[in-house]
Amino acid sequence: MIPVFIINLERSRDRWAAISASGEGLDLRRVEAVDGHRVPAAEWQDFDPALARRANGRTLGPGEYGCYRSHLRALSRVVEEGLDLAIIAEDDILLNPELPERARAIVEAAPHAGVVKLVNHRTTGFRRSGVSARGDVFGRCLHGPQASAACYLVTRDGATRLLQTLSTMWLPWDVALERGWATGVPTYTTEKGLVEFGPYRPATTIDARYAETKPLPWRRIGALVFRTGDLLRRVAYALEASH
Repeated sequence: MIPVFIINLERSRDRWAAISASGEGLDLRRVEAVDGHRVPAAEWQDFDPALARRANGRTLGPGEYGCYRSHLRALSRVVEEGLDLAIIAEDDILLNPELPERARAIVEAAPHAGVVKLVNHRTTGFRRSGVSARGDVFGRCLHGPQASAACYLVTRDGATRLLQTLSTMWLPWDVALERGWATGVPTYTTEKGLVEFGPYRPATTIDARYAETKPLPWRRIGALVFRTGDLLRRVAYALEASH
């Protein structure tokens, strides 16, 4: 059975209880999340604040930092434990018994894939690449970011490559993860989610408060340039794998 790594803060025991109940019978492995609010900004590791400000048009918050470091920690577990395949999830989703089998079927249909996002907030401009034996359609999107890195499948090669290319933070994790054209990891998404968001989603612990972190409009020109270029690359990436 494909193991499911659950990112969970020590203080969020209610979330662990809820996701554990939804994943009863699955191979669940808890990953201690990094609490970004307890790490002073001056002590953030492998973070490029200047590049982050240019690319995002705002500063990044402590919740985003903690999220980023937590996912890197989960990927490290995949590599360290020598797993060929694993699912990484945040603790605000609900699992289901069919998840591992459906995930494996996707990889069998796309053996070259390194990352497959299994849930998103949006899949605008979805372009189909294939369908698994379990009927799950996967592909890429012309528009993004799709938002959320709440649940995704990753291979050992994919995890290794992500640890190398995303070691320095300058984008939020959910944005960085899906940029397969930049990481070199063949990245896909399912058209429909294989899991659902749970009752804790509205109370997410990231709470970036974007409006409070944005600089004046004229200072966001760099972000506009970056996003325009990234959109063009995203479109080309989606068309490359669609049929």
